Amino acid sequence: MVLCMLANRYSDENGIVNLDARLGGAASRTEGHPESAATEASQRRENDVKERAPITREFARFIANFAIDDLPDDVRRYAGILIFDGIGTTYAAVHPSVSSGVHTRDFAQEQAGPKQATLIGRGRKVSMLNAVLANGTLGYAADFEPHHPEAILHPVAVLLPAALAVCENVGASGSSFLGALALGCEVTYRVSMAMNPRSLYARGFHPSAVCGAFGAAAAASNLMRLDEVATTRALGLAALQASGLMAWQDDPKEDARPFQMGMAARNGITAALLAQREFGAPDRIFDGGHTVLAAFSDDSRSERLLDGLGRKWNGVAGLAVKPYPCVSFLHPALDALANLLDSHDLASENIEAINLRFAESGCHCIDDNPLKGHSAQYILPVFAATGRLRFNDLFDDLRQTNSEVARLANSTMVQRDRGAFEESFPSSYSGEISLKLADGRLLSQRRNIARGYPGKPMATAEIEAKFEETLRGMLGADRISALAEASRAIDGSKSVQPLAAQLELPPDLH
Repeated sequence: MVLCMLANRYSDENGIVNLDARLGGAASRTEGHPESAATEASQRRENDVKERAPITREFARFIANFAIDDLPDDVRRYAGILIFDGIGTTYAAVHPSVSSGVHTRDFAQEQAGPKQATLIGRGRKVSMLNAVLANGTLGYAADFEPHHPEAILHPVAVLLPAALAVCENVGASGSSFLGALALGCEVTYRVSMAMNPRSLYARGFHPSAVCGAFGAAAAASNLMRLDEVATTRALGLAALQASGLMAWQDDPKEDARPFQMGMAARNGITAALLAQREFGAPDRIFDGGHTVLAAFSDDSRSERLLDGLGRKWNGVAGLAVKPYPCVSFLHPALDALANLLDSHDLASENIEAINLRFAESGCHCIDDNPLKGHSAQYILPVFAATGRLRFNDLFDDLRQTNSEVARLANSTMVQRDRGAFEESFPSSYSGEISLKLADGRLLSQRRNIARGYPGKPMATAEIEAKFEETLRGMLGADRISALAEASRAIDGSKSVQPLAAQLELPPDLH
């Protein structure tokens, strides 16, 4: 019966059935005037959608109407810093030890397509979709990119390659690139918060991948100048493709983990391209029917999509710059470990065992994870034994070559906290490190936030040093300087081509 009622309503709107009691005789008034009838029917459909999907349409309207000058000055400046940091960490993954970057770029190069967008480090351009699949994989491969602690996201890994590729294809300016990246990060954040990242994790979904598709669709729709109606379709099509599982934890090569960022970037741009062609799509994806929020979460809050929309930019301002190339859950603990080693002048030989207390909800990601970059039993011993953490350590197993790392890996434990640490997660990734020393002493230190968080930002000099150190050995000094300058100059640049030209060049591998 419901289907019949819906059929009657839509048949009526297309002039097939005349239910003049409901429509006030509209069909009879337009007889003999097909253009007028079509216009009125279209307007009725549009009004119906607005009534049925107020959240979806308001969200789409914000995306379609956004312009770079809508960003507050401090958010715009910070977006520039995030781009600078993201460029360095993305290009770092061009290193041949990063198998995910090698394989996806080989794939993109083989598939090729029209020369629309830069394939990073390969000296060529390929289609937008192939480029972002590969470049998005690079963006998350080194696990050194900006992240959002509250929403448990890595949106820059998705949005930087997505926005860059579309800008190259449509000839947009560097400022438009920055604006699209900021917009996409904000949309990704709002979708994650509406779904509830803890709920996503509990059901085995990867928030960065699931929500990143919406951010990429938003950035692409805005750069392609889709109107509100087309952007509504893009959001619906992004929802149909949204995917990403925490099952990547069972891939010891760490190829599957970053692949999902490339997938999100590709899917989001695909959504915008099809929407531009007037491809049909769900038009109330956040409001009713089979909503994407209910599909992914049992604790969703759709109002979070619109809360302070256009005034609050927490999706950008809340991003943190990573001081360590590993899962962000371990960063506060690494700060605590670094401080204990330094303040007590400890060498790894002085340490008998390491214990980490962490929120129970996040322990599945760090407790003896087979992926080195997500394993407390690997990351903490590497830092204790070597005094540093390089992104290459995620791909070269130091347990095989460093006896101290191997020894400490066997004596590092994670303690699952169900109290204060659990209550504050994921707003805080609190970590408490306890070191049992060979002389019998027990040293402990807790950190709630790490360096690089908005509340504890890294200095400009630290971020610049990270950029240089990450690329040293892959690029000569002149190349590092040229890439850094192109990244810094993006806001205000008439084109993204100077940056794309630097990213396109293969590494020197010095």
